[in-house]
Amino acid sequence: MKRILIRSGKSPFRVASQEEFIQQDLIGTNSGNLLFSDATYKILLTQDTELTSNGLKTVPTAERAKEINEQYDAFVIPLANAFRPSFRASLDRMSTLIEQLTIPVVVLGVGAQVNENYDTKRLAPMELSVKRFVRAVLERSPSIGVRGELTASYLKDLGFNDVDIIGCPSMFMHGETFPRPRDPGFIDSSSRIGINLSPGAVSVGDVAALARNAYERFPDLTYFAQNLADAELLFWGDTSSGVTAGRDKGLPRRMTHPLFQENKVRVPLDPRTWLEELATHDFVYGTRIHGNIAPLLAGTPSVVLVHDSRTLELCRYYDIPHRMLRGLPGDIHPRDLYEEADYGPLLSNHRERWDRFKGFLDRNGLENTFSHGDGGAAYDARVAALKLPPPVSVWDSSDDGALRYRFSRLHERLAQAERSVLALTAQNKELMKRLTTMERRMSADGSRIGPAIRRRVRKMRPHG
Repeated sequence: MKRILIRSGKSPFRVASQEEFIQQDLIGTNSGNLLFSDATYKILLTQDTELTSNGLKTVPTAERAKEINEQYDAFVIPLANAFRPSFRASLDRMSTLIEQLTIPVVVLGVGAQVNENYDTKRLAPMELSVKRFVRAVLERSPSIGVRGELTASYLKDLGFNDVDIIGCPSMFMHGETFPRPRDPGFIDSSSRIGINLSPGAVSVGDVAALARNAYERFPDLTYFAQNLADAELLFWGDTSSGVTAGRDKGLPRRMTHPLFQENKVRVPLDPRTWLEELATHDFVYGTRIHGNIAPLLAGTPSVVLVHDSRTLELCRYYDIPHRMLRGLPGDIHPRDLYEEADYGPLLSNHRERWDRFKGFLDRNGLENTFSHGDGGAAYDARVAALKLPPPVSVWDSSDDGALRYRFSRLHERLAQAERSVLALTAQNKELMKRLTTMERRMSADGSRIGPAIRRRVRKMRPHG
């Protein structure tokens, strides 16, 4: 039995409540992460493998490294846009852990994140971190798997040649086959439409207008948000409606937005329930890559509105229909997006991409369920039997079964805040005490620096 450790928010077989997803951040700030980590589980699960989730928090201690070396035969790391400045500290922690491992380390689909012009200059400050990570991985595996052309070129420019373009595991949820998108018929006001938008796309295109036009055109509309912040807003609510007049016309991020007001926002948690809901829609479009891969896996046509390299290189690699967001009219009709979409290359070239992905797994000593197992039948049956929580929707303030959790969590936060205030107050008193002592010493020397410092400190102190 081969024991494989997988970096993921949770095992797909663990049933977590909405509260657990939010408090423990099991989605890694974005529910799209669970789509490719669950796909990794399904792909690697055979009768001869035992899979364990490592969680998303990296513990780079010698003790943890020793445990992994002794208990597992391989460490598999599915990644997304890990080569970005905001992820540098996390990447360094992973490198520290990997450098202590003696077992194979296999990276599935890491990507660089820059603008849609593929300009990697913004990655210069983290070049040493990227080199360190890739070097550590290649010392423990024959090659590193990247998402697409940009990342492969970027790593080769850094001096690495053992780089394989394998895409993202999420696209191989069904192995060598891929669902043919259903014909939605004529898309009009009666169609059931899904839309997804990224806060990071605001600087590239008019996403607020996209949301507004979708809301006005389609009574049966679902806005699929994916961030932890969206889930928290749905679960806890906010007070914006009490202080903001009029209807919110911006990106859906507050309860004043009509999509929230009319309970048309969902944050998916488990991929199974996500795909089940998407299968009931006619068409989906938006800026999120996994927000559009998910409907494709469910057999629902979708089109990606590309705003950066992480979405563009996957669209190009998989022939996913897409349009560039920059310059796209905010009133673009999804009917036009669908009519211009060509799903032929996505379907006809999928087998070749799967063979490439399978070859990468073979070279790294990993079996897959579609070649060495039951094609995922046992996995699908096990997941289908689970009673999973629904996607997070707007809390209407009634007793939804989580009131006790909400009160308990608020009490914990209040207690933590009070302890922090007490600790800061004590620390401030000690600092003022030291300042007084220093001021006396300076005064004894005839210096006027002490009073000047005291006046500045008093100005900085909070009042009331």
